[in-house]
Amino acid sequence: MGMTMTQKILASHAGLESVEAGQLINAKLDIVLGNDITTPVAVNEFKKAGFENVFDKDHIAIVLDHFVPNKDIKAAEQSKQCREFACEHCVSHFYDVGKMGIEHALLPEQGVVTAGDCIIGADSHTCTYGALGAFSTGVGSTDMAAGMATGMAWFKVPSAIKFELTGKLTENCSGKDVILTIIGMIGVDGALYKSMEFTGEGVKNLSMDDRLCICNMAIEAGAKNGIFPVDECTLKYLDGRSERKPVIFEADEDAVYEKTIEINLSKIVPTVSCPHLPENTHPACELHNIKIDQVVIGSCTNGRMEDMEAAYKVLNGKKIADGVRCIIIPATMQIMRECVERGYVTAFIDAGAVVSTPTCGPCLGGYMGILAEGERCISTTNRNFVGRMGHVKSEVYLASPYTAAASALTGYITEL
Repeated sequence: MGMTMTQKILASHAGLESVEAGQLINAKLDIVLGNDITTPVAVNEFKKAGFENVFDKDHIAIVLDHFVPNKDIKAAEQSKQCREFACEHCVSHFYDVGKMGIEHALLPEQGVVTAGDCIIGADSHTCTYGALGAFSTGVGSTDMAAGMATGMAWFKVPSAIKFELTGKLTENCSGKDVILTIIGMIGVDGALYKSMEFTGEGVKNLSMDDRLCICNMAIEAGAKNGIFPVDECTLKYLDGRSERKPVIFEADEDAVYEKTIEINLSKIVPTVSCPHLPENTHPACELHNIKIDQVVIGSCTNGRMEDMEAAYKVLNGKKIADGVRCIIIPATMQIMRECVERGYVTAFIDAGAVVSTPTCGPCLGGYMGILAEGERCISTTNRNFVGRMGHVKSEVYLASPYTAAASALTGYITEL
């Protein structure tokens, strides 16, 4: 029986010739990731279990990004605990203020993750790295603790859904519109504990930033992971940045998929996810009567360079509508620097936006953009659950950077 791309990676890391859906395995890990919220819990469990050493200081990444720079005393204490653990165990990939970024944008950018890897992270959006042709999934902090100590993790091998992509996106549509459309089709549990495997001739028409965005939100369909094949685009991205030699896995021709869903990229339109679930999607053109109070452009979903370029394309030389707060958050310091060098930051400020240091901040209702009762935000983030960005009676609408920026100019949900 043939294997999917995900199953081949898992078999390799488990030291097995083959695996099949539903099989329990113990696999070697290439990277174990934590952030300033989940790492302290993992550190406590690490110590409680009596572990004294990490399995490999070069294969652990700790990124302070959720409440950094620290928003309060509790956040400061959590970051301090992370710093002390990283120092004690000489963790190579420790990212703090000044060199940090939003973890799922930072690790690919810095070459910490690569094709063929098996990765766990104590954050649900760790599935982002499937864009590079890796198996990558979110776990709890206890699993992170065990991973840091042993370099191993157990998995139930997921079954898979194949998404056959054809065509090419029209101008001003992006990977965000693709994944919102898919989640709207299959629902937030449509890929529950499954691998979302993207393939087809349309893949070549998606940029790496598009792919990272799509895999990032695989979890919003309940998926165990999302994954793209390794092609010229992937290898070009990895060249000169990947710490390890990429390993390329390809699905067998007779690989078993639960079903195949065809997606014609040329038919994708600007799409918005309305409160309070990512599956509640509608074409942006149907939502012009919805007034907004805030716009957020950033996050691990849409804070990359192409997202900043989209925002600049829309906002440059224009003014944000009165009464609208527009918050732009480049996802890493490298992206922030490039925005400065290109003149984007000046253009954003001239338009009436505020530009932040990299942080998850408002995405999870942390800081840098909390909503009050009755307020509405259109955001490039990944979740719009009740109270996700603040008050339980606030509303979050998910959209691409193009749509979010266009909405900032009108004060209403608007597609470009």
